[in-house]
Amino acid sequence: MNEMARLLDIMARLRDPESGCPWDLEQSFATIAPHTVEEAYEAAQAIADGDMAALRDELGDLLFQVVFYAQMAREAGNFSFDDIARGISDKMVRRHPHVFGDAKIDTAAAQTLSWEAMKAEERAAKATTDARPPSALDGVARALPALTRALKLQKRAARVGFDWPDIAPVLEKLDEEITELRAELESANAARITDELGDLLFTCANLARHAGTDPEGALRAANAKFERRFKRVEALLAADGHALDNVDLAEMERLWNQAKAEEAG
Repeated sequence: MNEMARLLDIMARLRDPESGCPWDLEQSFATIAPHTVEEAYEAAQAIADGDMAALRDELGDLLFQVVFYAQMAREAGNFSFDDIARGISDKMVRRHPHVFGDAKIDTAAAQTLSWEAMKAEERAAKATTDARPPSALDGVARALPALTRALKLQKRAARVGFDWPDIAPVLEKLDEEITELRAELESANAARITDELGDLLFTCANLARHAGTDPEGALRAANAKFERRFKRVEALLAADGHALDNVDLAEMERLWNQAKAEEAG
């Protein structure tokens, strides 16, 4: 038995109604979905850390999520693991005509354009079976992290010409959104503040796109920087026999600036 067949057999036994695991038997697509998102992030973290041993383990966990869904779908008579594998294999062959056919694509940039064109054709074909007309924004998953989804929506709109020609008007829009947010903060209307803050964040994502930067990655890096510097402040305080809750903000600011200076030096 090869390892893939072994894994499928293990999953089937875990879901066996008579001898399976009680926890696994209670699960559904909805209850497993959050675990899938978590496993994907853990794999991404292993990549960011350059930890190949951890990545191997996390990819195994991620593969197990696919096997779990396949087993539940097979039990319900919807599809099987073979159907999943066949579907992605067919898609990869279809979207790489320069590898599996006679098409000529010489650069990664050209392949990206070809890939997106094929995806658009597939969305249009699918839309013919729907009651509503197709949209350039179809297929952008609502469950994506908000900044990532904002970036994808903006890219889709840009492909059909709905975009500023350069970064200058995006910066002007950022200033405009900050002004509008300031006005709503004075109103103390929570709903309007939330609305304007959302517009500001959406514009920040657009700014990142025009600057050639991934906003999700930029915020992730900022989170890591904040965590690193904050922990350094804690360490400096501990070295002097203090804790965060017995020093004032001015002292914490002083140590924060020290931590920044240490990194810069």
